[in-house]
Amino acid sequence: MSDVEKVVIIGSGPAGWSAAIYAARAELSPLVFEGAQTNENQQNGTLPLGQLNLTTEVENFAGFPHGDLSGYLDSALPKKIRSIMAPHSGEGVSGPELMELMRQQAKNFETRIITDDIVEVDFDTHPFKLKSLEGKEIEALSVIVATGARANYLGLDSEHAYKNRGVSACAVCDGALPRFRNQTLIVVGGGDSAMEEATYLAKFASEVKVVHRRESLRASKIMGQRALDHPKIDFVWNSEVVEVLGTEDGGVNGVKVHDSKEDKTSEIEAGGLFLAIGHTPNTKFLNGALETTDKGYIKLKQPGRTYTSVEGVFAAGDVFDDYYRQAITAAGSGCMSALDAERWLAEKGYLD
Repeated sequence: MSDVEKVVIIGSGPAGWSAAIYAARAELSPLVFEGAQTNENQQNGTLPLGQLNLTTEVENFAGFPHGDLSGYLDSALPKKIRSIMAPHSGEGVSGPELMELMRQQAKNFETRIITDDIVEVDFDTHPFKLKSLEGKEIEALSVIVATGARANYLGLDSEHAYKNRGVSACAVCDGALPRFRNQTLIVVGGGDSAMEEATYLAKFASEVKVVHRRESLRASKIMGQRALDHPKIDFVWNSEVVEVLGTEDGGVNGVKVHDSKEDKTSEIEAGGLFLAIGHTPNTKFLNGALETTDKGYIKLKQPGRTYTSVEGVFAAGDVFDDYYRQAITAAGSGCMSALDAERWLAEKGYLD
C-alpha cells in the first residue's frame, strides 16, 4: 500500500492547515488539496486559503495582538511570498497574512500541497478513492474534509466592488473594526442570524438599520423581540438593497433600497453593510457520500468528535459548524480531526 496516502486533507482554511500541522507532526505525511485557482472558485469565494484570505484585519485570533508584525512576517515567510502580498498595515495580522503563516507552518513540517480541487469521492470502498479537477486519482486510508462554507451575498456588482471595504458577511469578525465604530450600519436579513448580527453591531455602531424584504421577521420570537426592543436598532421593512454606494478611497458610504410596498427607491447613509442571509457549505463535490443536515452541512456522528457517517472520514471547520463559524474554532476542530484520524489509523493497524 505504498502508493496509498495515510491522510488526505481537502481544504485550506484554518481548519485544513491546523489539521495538516497536527497530522504532519504525527508523521502521517499529510497531502493537502488546497483548492484550484479557477474563475468559478474566484466567483464563489472558494479559492485556496479559505474565507479568511478574503478579509482584512483579524483582531480576534489569539496570539496576534495589535502591532507591527512586519519583522516577524519577513522572517517567517519566504521572500517570494512576501513580495506578492499586500503591504503590512502595521496594525496586527491580516487575514491573508494569517493564512500564509498557517500554510507555511504546515509546509515546515513537510506537508505536501496540491493546488487543485477534489471533485469526486468514493467512500464506499477502502482505501477511499478521490479524483481531482485535473484528473489526478488518489487513494487514501483516511480523509479530512475541511472545505468550509461560503457566505451568501446579494449578487450585486457594487456589493462585490466593496467587499472588505465596508461590505462584510461576519459581524463578529469585523464589527469591532475602527471603520465601523460610531457609524450607521446596515444589516440585511430577517432570521436569527440577522438579529444576532444587529444586536452585536449595536455595541459599536451609532445605529443599526435592519433591511428586510418582508414586514415580519423569520427569526425566533425571542431573538426578534430583542432586536425590536433595542434602542439603537431600526427596521426598514418590505425593502431590499439594490445598490451599495461608496467611493474608491473611503469605501462604503451608503446603500440604495427599494421599498416593494411603496414601489420607491431611497438612499440610506451608512458606513457599512453586513449580510446575514445565510451560508452555503462547500459539500457539493461529495455528491451525497456523507450524511448531511437539511442545510447541507456535514453531520457529525458523535458529540465532541469529528467522525462523519463514514468510518475513516472526518470533518473540520465550517463545513460542519453552522453555529460558531470563527477562524479559531475552525482551527481547533482541525486539530481534533487530525488527532481523531491518527487514533483511528492506529486502531486499525495502519501505523504499525
